[in-house]
Amino acid sequence: MLDFFTIFSKGGLVLWCFQGVRGPAATAPVNALIRSVLLQERGGNNSFTHEALTLKYKLDNQFELVFVVGFQKILTLTYVDKLIDDVHKEFRDKYRNEFQQKGALGLLNGTFDFKDDFMRLLRDAEESSKVRAPTVMKTFEQSLKSQKTVKCMIETRGEKPKEKVKNKKNKGSKKDGTEAVAAPNKASAADKQLSAAGDKEELTKDEILQKNREEFFRRHMKAGEKSRSPKPDAQKEKGKKPRVWDLGNSNAKVLDYSNSATNGSAETCPVEEFDPDMALGDKNREPGRLYDLEYESDDEVEEEKVVQNPSKPSVKKGGLGGMFGMLKGLVGSKSLTRDDMDPVLEKMKDHLIAKNVAAEIAVQLCESVAKKLEGKVMGTFTTVTSTVKQALQEALVQILQPQRRVDVLRDVMDAQRHRRPYVVTFCGVNGVGKSTNLAKISFWLIENGFSVLIAACDTFRAGAVEQLRTHTRRLNALHPPESHGGRTMVQLYEKGYGKDAAGIAMEAISYARNQGFDVVLVDTAGRMQDNAPLMTALAKLIAVNAPDLVLFVGEALVGNEAVDQLVKFNKALADHSMAQTPRLIDGIVLTKFDTIDDKVGAAISMTYITSKPIVFVGTGQTYCDLRSLNAKAVVAALMKA
Repeated sequence: MLDFFTIFSKGGLVLWCFQGVRGPAATAPVNALIRSVLLQERGGNNSFTHEALTLKYKLDNQFELVFVVGFQKILTLTYVDKLIDDVHKEFRDKYRNEFQQKGALGLLNGTFDFKDDFMRLLRDAEESSKVRAPTVMKTFEQSLKSQKTVKCMIETRGEKPKEKVKNKKNKGSKKDGTEAVAAPNKASAADKQLSAAGDKEELTKDEILQKNREEFFRRHMKAGEKSRSPKPDAQKEKGKKPRVWDLGNSNAKVLDYSNSATNGSAETCPVEEFDPDMALGDKNREPGRLYDLEYESDDEVEEEKVVQNPSKPSVKKGGLGGMFGMLKGLVGSKSLTRDDMDPVLEKMKDHLIAKNVAAEIAVQLCESVAKKLEGKVMGTFTTVTSTVKQALQEALVQILQPQRRVDVLRDVMDAQRHRRPYVVTFCGVNGVGKSTNLAKISFWLIENGFSVLIAACDTFRAGAVEQLRTHTRRLNALHPPESHGGRTMVQLYEKGYGKDAAGIAMEAISYARNQGFDVVLVDTAGRMQDNAPLMTALAKLIAVNAPDLVLFVGEALVGNEAVDQLVKFNKALADHSMAQTPRLIDGIVLTKFDTIDDKVGAAISMTYITSKPIVFVGTGQTYCDLRSLNAKAVVAALMKA
């Protein structure tokens, strides 16, 4: 049984509605469909689930209409697809003239009496989907067994079944075939031996001996060349020489920092002297500002070339036929069909996959664009390719623009007013740059005047605590306490290795509250999304400490793997959480963006899967290489040929 069926325009005007059962109105699920699917360009699948309801919808792009049907998701209604297609066709045909002649005024002032037609279509759809009566079982006389005689079912001793005899015959034929193949081979080998013997008989004994010696020496020379290894021109000295880095030091005492801070303390590390320009990179930057990601598009350059180079006279093909053919392809004279768009969408899909967009998401994006454009009348002097490309660009920009913007500085100031630290937890797979980007975010927060406590909760990876200790030392060198009224801007809270990460995070948050720190950045161990024990430990850390922001750190180099990582991280956090509403990923940090040129598809894949914003983008190795996402710049890079 249907809960509701509604027809409304894309402008939000409800034209007709049917309420099937007594209960809550269709407003909440339809609004959720509009927010989560239609506005976010996720129309690749015509089904949407909201709480206990399943919603199916169909778009009419010619008249800008949306048809939505809702029913309980525990039900399996096979006639829903047929019903929505029939209603769409009937409603269009009945009110076509009203839409075409009056336009928007027809929607506002029109009266749509569609209840009788809908009930008729609903009855027809239900009748067509009724389960057929079960087929009657065959009688014994109708079966093949009744046609067999008793004689054919009697087996005599010593006689084998016919199937086995056939198989043996086949095996025998195979053996005969192999023997037949082997026979000519043997014969050919015998002919060769006979011919060689005949040649030897023609030679004298001395000539035969000389020939055998030459063959012997030739074989041994070849074997010696194969076994002989090429000798180097100059013998290298045995043993390895230690590599000396430009910023390193060969003195072991200088490199030993083991006594600089003891485990279990949150004391500040000694200030390290180093060149600040190498750690900061850009000298002309504005302190504390998070710049947008930039990308230079080639569209402006191409437009300038077109203006500078006037169009050359084209070669005439068939008189005026070429000109009229061109105008016919440009002038909008018909509505778009799926056959018109399929070749263009196929090229667009391959282009997106080549730009590192996950294959599954590329297919869904193209399907969403096709549903959005199908039936839409093309504008004047526009081609199918330009129309599809423009629609795809708009869809990509809409996907990259988050539903809820994450403003970290505003949230930190709000936490300050409540006299508590703002807690951020970083999670992700191994080697994506969690600790490095945590240090970049620490530097950005310090430059905005906030004090930071780094919680070293990666108690598994060797060197993880020492890496954070080095970052803390360098950050204190860039922002010494003397520049901030004697206040230490960044400290490290660590308890060594092999300890419970959730407990360390809890102690660090308590320490930050007592000492008056503004922000706590929790670094966690890298883990693969398939490792159930480690994912359980991460869910425990988040559930126990309830951070204000959970950031997933992913690298821009991944393609299809990004989908698997995010889906399984979110699933693990939901499955292993004790709360009724589990805490999932709130945002994304996209790292190594400077290594991919224009293959920026990972940004699309990650935001499409989670519907969460990309909060930070890592673009280099210095502390200033942190950017905010610019949706238009990413789409420009993605659509670049």
